[in-house]
Amino acid sequence: MDATVAMATHPASFVRKPDSWLTKLFDYKPFLVFLCMLPTAGLLLVFLTYPLGLGIWLAFTDTTIGQSGSFIGFENFEYLMEDPVFWLSVTNTIFYTAIATAGKFALGLWLALLLNNHIPLKAFLRAIVLLPWIVPTVLSSIAWWWIYSPQFSIVSYVIVDVLHLRDTYINFLGEPWPARWSLIVANIWRGIPFVAITLLAGLQTISPSLYEAALLDGASGWQKFRRITVPLLMPILAVALTLSVLFTFSDFQLVYAITRGGPFNSTHLMATLAFQRAIPGSQLGEGAAIAVSMIPFLIGATILCLYGVGRRKWQQGSDND
Repeated sequence: MDATVAMATHPASFVRKPDSWLTKLFDYKPFLVFLCMLPTAGLLLVFLTYPLGLGIWLAFTDTTIGQSGSFIGFENFEYLMEDPVFWLSVTNTIFYTAIATAGKFALGLWLALLLNNHIPLKAFLRAIVLLPWIVPTVLSSIAWWWIYSPQFSIVSYVIVDVLHLRDTYINFLGEPWPARWSLIVANIWRGIPFVAITLLAGLQTISPSLYEAALLDGASGWQKFRRITVPLLMPILAVALTLSVLFTFSDFQLVYAITRGGPFNSTHLMATLAFQRAIPGSQLGEGAAIAVSMIPFLIGATILCLYGVGRRKWQQGSDND
């Protein structure tokens, strides 16, 4: 009470203490930004930067399982340049990525356009569409392996025993090209939900008034799709396309669970070949070199994504200046 009376009587006698260095530090905006980013940076450093750096280092060594190696420079890469199995895996990866991505986007866009309309049970159908993406990859891969089984295939059963179109069951996984196409079909089935839901979210942002104005101008369905839907959907298409390419190019679980890279290494992708050489083959350096060889392809896909997102005038349906 006495202190309060004294402050009211002599207001000039109350002097605010200067802020401490700690208070000034926490009032400094760049420091707060750094402090908020520190946990994320720590997680990326531990779980991304360190494994990536270790993998790049191993690619230049002759390390094997149970034995530390020494630096050998580009010998692993020189050996891969003369390895026909490696070049087969590169060809398979590019072919697998191109065909599977095209199939996923064609069917995914069609499904997104369908779900964007007013149809009965629309919410239920959207949830059902997500099932292939939600199911664990290994579980769905085992299901596809059962479908492709030379003895128990439901597809072969229908073709041979029900429709009588063939005399013998189809050998889906026993020959190179049927095995490749079988893997592509399984990948398309699994990837359609991601593409469809992503593009459906983009379609929801397009104003219906644009379609109404085009209808008044006498535009056909194809003209509305080409002049309104595609340009306004292009930024979303660019991001979804790049993510799909990254996921497909580095696919491992589905291929390894169904074929293990067979028959005769004909379905090996770069990811599965890297694993086979590094773990079952115990050649960690060679396996790491194959994995590092994937980086330029992945960087190229990322650059395409940045280029696509940067073309902001696509949203207005015109090109950049």
